[in-house]
This record gives sequence, C-alpha cells and structure tokens, in this order.
Amino acid sequence: MSEFDLIRRHLTGLGSPRADVLVDVGDDCALLRVRDGQDVALTTDTLVSGIHFYPDCDPEALGWKSLAVNLSDLAAMGAEPAWVSLALTLPDADEGWLASFGRGFADLAKSTGVRLVGGDLTRGPLSITVQAQGLVPAGKALRRGGARPGDLVCVSGTLGDAGLALRQMAAGHAADASIRRRLERPTPRLRLGTALRGVATSAIDLSDGLLSDLGHILASSGCGADIERARLPLTSPVSAALSGESDWRLPLASGDDYELCFTLPPGLAARLPALAGSADCELTVIGSIVSEAGLRVLRPDGSEWTFGGRGFDHFRA
Repeated sequence: MSEFDLIRRHLTGLGSPRADVLVDVGDDCALLRVRDGQDVALTTDTLVSGIHFYPDCDPEALGWKSLAVNLSDLAAMGAEPAWVSLALTLPDADEGWLASFGRGFADLAKSTGVRLVGGDLTRGPLSITVQAQGLVPAGKALRRGGARPGDLVCVSGTLGDAGLALRQMAAGHAADASIRRRLERPTPRLRLGTALRGVATSAIDLSDGLLSDLGHILASSGCGADIERARLPLTSPVSAALSGESDWRLPLASGDDYELCFTLPPGLAARLPALAGSADCELTVIGSIVSEAGLRVLRPDGSEWTFGGRGFDHFRA
C-alpha cells in the first residue's frame, strides 16, 4: 500500500470527535479553535526502537504507550488533553503492525477525549514521535518552580514496577503480568493533574526516575528535599526484589513509572484522601522540601543513603 493509503486506512479519525477540531488528518495543516480564557500546554516525546522499547514489542501496547507518555506530561501541568499529532517512521509498509499500533493508540485516545489531528508517515528505522496539546485555565497550569521549604513531597501510585519488569525482561525472564502492564501500558494521571490545580505548589511526571525528576523541581524551585526511604509506595514484587542496599535504585532511579510527583503545603495534608479519591489512585507523602540545597534519601535510622546515579539520561555515560 502507498503512504497515503496507510494513513487513510489506519491513522485517520483516531480518537474522540471534538468540536474544537475544524480540520484534522488529510490537509496541509490541522485547524484547531481554542476557547477564550485557556492556555495551551504542548509537549513532544520520541520513542526509538532499541532505546525505549524492544524491536519485537507488542505494537498495540506500543501505540498505547507512545500516547500515554505525552499525556503524562500534560497531567503534570494540570492540562486536559485535546489534540495530538503523530510522526511515525516504519522500516516497511507492514499493514498488520500499523493496524495493531493504531488500535492501541486509539483505545487510549478515545478514553481520554483526544483527537489525532495530523502528523507524518515515512520510511526508515522504527521511531515514534507524538506531540500532544492540552488546555488549562489561563494562569492555572502546574509548574516545577513553586516548591517551598516545609511543603510535603508526594507521589501517586507505586514506584519501580516498570523498572522491575524491564530488568526481568532484559535478563530473559518472563515479567510478572501486573508489572509488565505498568511498563507497556502506563496510566497517565490526568484526573490527578486537574485536581491539583490551585492545590499543589509544583508537579512533575516521573519518566526518568524519582531522584532525577524530583531534582528538576528542586533546581527550578531553588530548594532541597529529604525523602524517607521507608515511605516509598511499593508493590509486593518490587518489595521482594529489594534484597540489598543497592536495589533501592529500583524505586528511586528506574524510569517509566509515569506517576506524578508533587509538592503540597503542609496545611493541605488533610486533603490528600479526597484528592486520591477524585483521582482514583493512591497518594503517598514521602518526604518534605527543605531550604538546604540537595536531595537526601534517609534510611529508617535517619542516616543518609547514597549511590552514584540519579536516573535515565540519554547522553550521560
């Protein structure tokens, strides 16, 4: 099939119909109408075969994840997702692969009210670039730079599941089904993001590991943090994998959690159960913001736990 046949058959009309989409796939540009009083949040992520996913990864799961990682960025800004574009590079015109990829992409797009409005399809090494746009009331977006000493450091969900699944798969073992799903089909915390508007002082999504991503909040806010290792929310498989001190890198520095880390004024701690209920996810206080620069992880006895890394970085040795 030709490039345009593939687009018409598998990449046109994906997602939810939206009144603010005037023109989507099939013209030189999409036309979108933004309502008064709203800001546009925009994010882009690229997934490359052999770097972000195994070449034999299930294409339906890959379709889901390629959208999910972008929606997670929108969640961290408190934005409601609206439109996405997709630049897809394929080694060949594998219609079966593309149909499966499109199903996974469309499943998440429909469930989150997103419409695919354009992009590109070309031939080359397998890679996927998604640009997502979301809407947030003017001036209400969550930012990284608002944390203040005394704020509570909180996370959604659990940490380290995707990292454990990847470790098991890299070792040639079959990953536990529940944690493999966390790796391949993460849930973007969109409801939590909107619930945190006007409540959280800062937020970020956890894509490269807690220590790395929380570090971005601290750098933007000009402060430090103390994290209590014993308070990290862990599933049973991850807890069972922590056989030694070095294994704590799993919940602290492995990527692909796609949970939200946010800071909250201590006076609002009582609102956490209600926030968790509205977002339909567990929320845990894991530490606090301090005035002294640096990020410290504390053992149960109060001593500091250290190791040589922080999280995933494409260009760091």
